[in-house]
Amino acid sequence: MTFKTLGLASALALMIPAGSFAEDFNVTLVAGHPPVFRWVRMMPEAFIPTVTAEMAKHGHTVTFSEQYGGALAKVGDELETVEAGLAEIGACSSLFDPAKLAVQNVTYYTPFVSSDVALVGKVADELHDTLPAMTQAYGENGVVYIGAPIIIDDYLLMTNFPVTSMADLQGRKLAAPGAAINWLSGTGAVGVAGNLTTYYNEIKTGVYDGVLVFASAALPGKLYEVAPYITKFGLGAQYAGSLCANKDWWEGLPEEARAAFLAGSDAAQAWYTADLEAAVSGALTKMGEAGATITDASDEMRMTWAKGMDNATKKWASELDAQGKPASETLKAYMDAMRAAGATPLRNWDQE
Repeated sequence: MTFKTLGLASALALMIPAGSFAEDFNVTLVAGHPPVFRWVRMMPEAFIPTVTAEMAKHGHTVTFSEQYGGALAKVGDELETVEAGLAEIGACSSLFDPAKLAVQNVTYYTPFVSSDVALVGKVADELHDTLPAMTQAYGENGVVYIGAPIIIDDYLLMTNFPVTSMADLQGRKLAAPGAAINWLSGTGAVGVAGNLTTYYNEIKTGVYDGVLVFASAALPGKLYEVAPYITKFGLGAQYAGSLCANKDWWEGLPEEARAAFLAGSDAAQAWYTADLEAAVSGALTKMGEAGATITDASDEMRMTWAKGMDNATKKWASELDAQGKPASETLKAYMDAMRAAGATPLRNWDQE
């Protein structure tokens, strides 16, 4: 090698980060829900293009295999699929995997706290960064939290009968997801476990009379066709999951690749929040135009519901604490952070 070519080679080496070699990464993404839902769409809309662009800066390429809508994992099985290495990254649903992601369900045990989607998302993400109790569960299940918290907009009550007072719920069968079924305690309604993939048909066939659901999913799910009475109680925005990665795979990635995936998660979170906030008011408007009757519950009705609920939060926290899962710590940290940010809960669940 001549001194000239040696000098050129040295100069080129200086332009390439140490330890950096062009690689092609193959990544399978998994979600139990179909891509009609926003928390799935954030992957092709924001996560994938951002990761691809960030990888290209280092000469890397990345090929994604998108497995949504139960193609590889059913709703609630995403974490196990990622843990087993059948997918590298998944939309891991804490709401539908409460045994393994227990403390992540803290918001579902604290209704009537805040309807601010961006605030709940910000606090959830910050707690994952600063509170070991929030990431403990991921490590125990062979996965890593990588961001993009899935925040659900304010829960509504959608029924096939009008609701003008709390007495109207007496004896009615109402479906709710996961821990949200606890919200129905004290209302006189009969709680039935359900999820978005079954709501429409089960209301239509009379399995139940209504659901606790959120506007951004009620519209694409056409729930207003079978439950045209929408009552806004301000049950609150909720944290329901996030993107997680297989731990062994993640730890084997070069630093710049991990940075690219984290940048993709940040982009997905920003896209998701902006798109959700824009969609919520539009969803209510469109459902109203389609014939739904939309009403705001009175302050008296809201307070009656909130005060009449059993405090399932205390039982949930104490049982998990006894299992070595720091739920009380998580509960206090979440409520403190929400109050500090300006939220005014109807009940201070951590202080009762």
